[in-house]
Amino acid sequence: MQKNKENILVAGATGNTGNKVVNLLKQSQYFNPIAMVRKEEQRAQFENKNIETVMGDLEEDLSNAVKNVDKIIFAAGSNGKKVIAVDQEGAKRLIDAGKKERVKKFVMLSSMGADQPEKAGDLQDYMQAKANADDYLRISTLDYAIVRPGTLTNEAGLGKIKLGDQLDRSGEISRDDVAQTLVRSLHDDAAHNRTFEILKGESLIADEMDKVAKRDEYIVK
Repeated sequence: MQKNKENILVAGATGNTGNKVVNLLKQSQYFNPIAMVRKEEQRAQFENKNIETVMGDLEEDLSNAVKNVDKIIFAAGSNGKKVIAVDQEGAKRLIDAGKKERVKKFVMLSSMGADQPEKAGDLQDYMQAKANADDYLRISTLDYAIVRPGTLTNEAGLGKIKLGDQLDRSGEISRDDVAQTLVRSLHDDAAHNRTFEILKGESLIADEMDKVAKRDEYIVK
């Protein structure tokens, strides 16, 4: 473990968005990524790039996975196969483990529409699971940021987003830009106990995140 950087556990590190998060953290001067993997054979893809790994299964005890961790990013998902076991209860299990370890922040990748799962059609069960996990994080006493993007795409990131507590439209956003937003949310002065939605936009991610921080600062004062 590197002592001069904060250790960030990434749940869902082998997924499309989670893997981008890990790579961004690896490039950061502030953070040291720890990729949580479920299978031994998944270690190599990270260790070959000198990225730390830890074994952890969201359906089992996670106390070992959070040892010496400063902050957590939850970017895991079951792709609709185990929405209760993984997307909901797995998230809760990691929140509990992080709380016991007294991690300093928990950043949750959620989804736009999780506040109204009854309107999600075929995705209602998934959105309800995300909503339940989000609610659990809010009452956990952990410092948190809940990031709710629109439909994820694999297009190249623009580094620009539209951010709001609740946006008045739906839309898309690249996984690249979501990953950048998740990493920026780790900073102590960004997104303090905040839930917000993001879409592809015209403003730099840093500028949109600064607006959140300044608004929170004003509320505190």
